[in-house]
Amino acid sequence: MCYPKRMTYQLIQYEAGDGIAQITLDRPEKLNAWTPQMAVEQADAIGRANDDRSVGAIVMTGAGRAFCAGADMELTFKSRIEGRDPGEDTAGGQGGMPAGLDWVRLVRESKPLIAAVNGAAVGIGMTMILPFDVIVASEKARFGMLFIKVGLVPELASTHFLVERVGFGKASEMCLSGRLYGGAEAAACGLADRLVEPEKLLGTASELAREIAANPDPQLRMTKALLTQNASATDLDQVQRRESEMLRACWKSPEHAEAVQAFLEKRPPRFR
Repeated sequence: MCYPKRMTYQLIQYEAGDGIAQITLDRPEKLNAWTPQMAVEQADAIGRANDDRSVGAIVMTGAGRAFCAGADMELTFKSRIEGRDPGEDTAGGQGGMPAGLDWVRLVRESKPLIAAVNGAAVGIGMTMILPFDVIVASEKARFGMLFIKVGLVPELASTHFLVERVGFGKASEMCLSGRLYGGAEAAACGLADRLVEPEKLLGTASELAREIAANPDPQLRMTKALLTQNASATDLDQVQRRESEMLRACWKSPEHAEAVQAFLEKRPPRFR
């Protein structure tokens, strides 16, 4: 089921139904190479899903044989070298993103996001999904921190999230070598959370999204916030204070009351 667009999408597709939204990067002829305009459209689509009460989780994937083969060399790097703004004032933004778009904050404060990586996810195609909640990879997926190969350094807090996912040593190897890793190797080191056959990728990601979407939205957002704030925290008293503050808010929430009532009445809870 498709909803009217908040803006006209040229580089992505958006559809929603059955409790989830799907965002598809849609430049298959360019292996879905990233541009600032694509980022604007992605952010709009995530915001749209967040504003839709019927949507509980979001799946992002790529059209064709790639997820996202990094930034479009000609439209981004070449333009900048020649003194032209690639668009959206990326020089004034964070990590090459359009000015005013904090991608990491958007992703971590969003409804749950699942990446369904169908092929190459390199450069920004990889760093954009590291702060996602779950990464599901096809056996045909390829991951790479290729920044060193083009004389750049990683962005979008990827030097934090990659270490969180795979550990310091493996993250160092990935960033310093700039080599490609297949789906199986990515899953083995914890970069991908699930590895599936190509034909089962979207089905698996969507099934997981629906499972997550069955849970109450405010508590999903709170849990994401706790994971964001506490994952690297060393002050355990502060960790517990954050949890307790949100727990007290949950006790007073209609979602908690509905869950308890549903349990007592031996029926599924209704959160949407």
